[in-house]
Amino acid sequence: MKVPVIFLVFNRPELTRRVLSTIREAKPKQLFVVGDGPRRDQPEDVEKVAAVRQVIVDGVDWACTVQYEYAVANMGCRERVVSGLNWAFSQAEEGIVLEDDCLPDLSFFTFAEEMLSRYRSDSRVFHIGGNNFTRENYSMPHSYAFSRYGHIWGWATWRRAWQLYADDLASWRNPAERSTLMAGLELGDERGFWGSIFDRCADKPLAQTTWDYQWTYACWKHRGLAIYPSSHLVENIGQGSEATHTFDVNPLFARRSAPLSFPLRHPAVVADDTGLDREVFRAVFMGERPWREKIWHGLRRRFAGVQ
Repeated sequence: MKVPVIFLVFNRPELTRRVLSTIREAKPKQLFVVGDGPRRDQPEDVEKVAAVRQVIVDGVDWACTVQYEYAVANMGCRERVVSGLNWAFSQAEEGIVLEDDCLPDLSFFTFAEEMLSRYRSDSRVFHIGGNNFTRENYSMPHSYAFSRYGHIWGWATWRRAWQLYADDLASWRNPAERSTLMAGLELGDERGFWGSIFDRCADKPLAQTTWDYQWTYACWKHRGLAIYPSSHLVENIGQGSEATHTFDVNPLFARRSAPLSFPLRHPAVVADDTGLDREVFRAVFMGERPWREKIWHGLRRRFAGVQ
């Protein structure tokens, strides 16, 4: 595989080993490894972080150029991911991004590589996703569609898109910018949900702990589309007690991966599928009422002190 893989790791050696094993099957010619350092208040991190880095050394046994960007001290999720992707995309024009708990089906690599090539020069496309969280009764006529929503548990992009990332959301405070961005959201609940999220990011506390909402904002601000696959290609294996954010195991997010069939059936036009957008918002961000309550409860717990 010619497309570089950007592998984000931290302190979970067994999960890292499982994901690296699948990367090994894809055999990318270039691998960027981004690792955070041990937390000062967690002494066991020193051993765990060292074990993860040894997993990389032992596991890369194919013809591959490996570059490392390891933090000495802990930078935290937001700063480490953003600085790591900045570093990788300063050297590569495009890449597949995997975290240590994102276990891909092999067809994800083939899909991402084909999408990166097909839409490389199409400035309308920003994000290639590996996840499908639509409900079971939702069907898609093609191998993928275009959506506002791009999940980040296994994804790919280009330098041209990532260089537009900004984590301060300064333009959100501009009334005209805010109005234009919100006008693209069809549902009232959608506008309320994302308005609250972006408010919190702009006010800093939320922006200090996460990076993915800011990526969504950058894509929407620049009218960027995400490629949404018809199959769930990357499984999250990190939910539970050791997770960074997903402490509660949501059945939707615990979905097993399934391969995508080739050759791909391409949509006729590059345009936002508003029906898919509505489905993703309702299934992922609202869900059935018990899950809606859990999402908001999780946000309150995750960002303690942010009202």
